Amino acid sequence: MKREGILWKITKTLVVAGGCLLILGPICIICVNTMKTMQEAGRNFFALPSRLNFDNYLELFSRADFWSSLKNSTIVTTTSVALIVIVIPALSYSVARNFHKRYYRIVYYYILVGIFIPFQVLMLPMVKQMTQLKMLNQGGLILLHLTFSLPTGLFLFVNYIRSLPTEVEEAARVDGCNILQTYLRIVIHLIKPMVATIIVMDSLGCWNNFMMALLILNKNHDMWTLPLMQYNFKAEFSFNYTMAFTAYIVCMIPIILVYALGQKYIIKGLTAGAVKS
Repeated sequence: MKREGILWKITKTLVVAGGCLLILGPICIICVNTMKTMQEAGRNFFALPSRLNFDNYLELFSRADFWSSLKNSTIVTTTSVALIVIVIPALSYSVARNFHKRYYRIVYYYILVGIFIPFQVLMLPMVKQMTQLKMLNQGGLILLHLTFSLPTGLFLFVNYIRSLPTEVEEAARVDGCNILQTYLRIVIHLIKPMVATIIVMDSLGCWNNFMMALLILNKNHDMWTLPLMQYNFKAEFSFNYTMAFTAYIVCMIPIILVYALGQKYIIKGLTAGAVKS
C-alpha cells in the first residue's frame, strides 16, 4: 500500500508538471520573443534575448489603433457584462420561483435549447437579421453578447436560485416587501457567488470574442475590438511576429486580472448552479 501511494504521488506530480509545462511553456516562449528584434528572433527562436528590449512594447503603445481598439473592447465588454448581470439574474429569479407553472417551464426549456445549437449554424441568419436591423455596430454586438449568454446564464442561475431556501424571502414579504424589493434586498445578496461567476465567465467571453466581432464590426476600422486589431495587425505585418506576440501579451493582461480577482467564486458558483435540485 505504501509503495502504491508513492507511485501515485510520483505519477500525479509528473502529470501536473507536464500540464504546467504544456500550458506555460508557449506563454514563456512568447514573452521571451517580445523582448527580441526580428533578426534576433530569426537566429534562434527559443533562445533568451541578449538584453531586455522593450522597443516592441513602446511601438505598440505608440499606435493609435491599439488605444482605439482597447477603448472599444472595454466599452463592449463592460456594457455587455453589465446588461448580463442586470437581465439574466432577474429573469432567472422569476423563472425559478414560478417553475411549477407551465408557462415558465416552457420559457426555460425554450431558451435552454440555445445551448445545443452550434454558433456556425446561426452565423448566416444572425448577420442577415442584424443587417436588416442596421445594427452592424457596437450596440448590435453588445445585444448579441447578451443573447448568446442567456441560455447558459439562465441554466446556472435557475438551478442555483431553486437550491436556496425560500424562508427568508417569505419573511421579507411578511414584513411588507414586494417582489422587486425582495429581489433587490434579499435575493441579490444570496446569489453573489453566481453573479461573480457569470461576471468572470462573460468577461472572458466578451473580451476574447473574435468571430462575432469579425462578422459585426469588421467593415468599420473605428469600431474594431482588440481581437480584430490583432487579426488585422498580423495580416498587415505578417513578417513581424515579435510585434504580434507583444500585442497578444498586452491584451491578455486585463482579462487575466479579472479572472484572478474572481476565480475563487467560479468553482463554488458552477458547482451549485449546475446541480439540479
